[in-house]
Amino acid sequence: MKRIFIVVILILFGSVSVWGLNTKKADELSEHVNAYSEEQKKVFRQSIPSIAKQFIGIPYKYGGNPLPLHSGTSDNSNLFFSIYTLAAQKAGLSYKEYMPMKYLLRNLKEVDENDLKNGDLIVLNDDHTAMIYQVENTGKIYLIYASEKRQQVLSFNSDNIVFQVYWLENLKGFFRLSDMMLAPAD
Repeated sequence: MKRIFIVVILILFGSVSVWGLNTKKADELSEHVNAYSEEQKKVFRQSIPSIAKQFIGIPYKYGGNPLPLHSGTSDNSNLFFSIYTLAAQKAGLSYKEYMPMKYLLRNLKEVDENDLKNGDLIVLNDDHTAMIYQVENTGKIYLIYASEKRQQVLSFNSDNIVFQVYWLENLKGFFRLSDMMLAPAD
């Protein structure tokens, strides 16, 4: 019985040692892949301002006049999908997939207002959302969204009175795409 117990302990010890080596190699590989993807994510974020600006002023009717890459929803998900997809392509990444806003919001992580980056979203209590397409060094942010009322894609900045009295007063928070929404292009 003691002999079986000792053999089992030796087998377990050997398994844990091999598992530890595999985990170390996996961690090293993960660090290498993450370093590579961090550079791609940087290019992704740097591409967003020029791409977003191309959409400003485009007529947009909810349920009609679709934005270039997708159609058929009544929220800003078409606009965001188009911008994210084009920015991902420039960075050699792929954007996971089109999602209506209610599903996209589930794939975001909250970020501090002092850590905003191009591509982050400002979400209101009613889940109305705009994309922060450019963040200046001064802290001034530029936002873009498809306006149902004006039926076009609009831009405004954080100096605008509407930002102060409407967006910040109804703020749920600032959010960023989770890492799983971007992947290396195939």
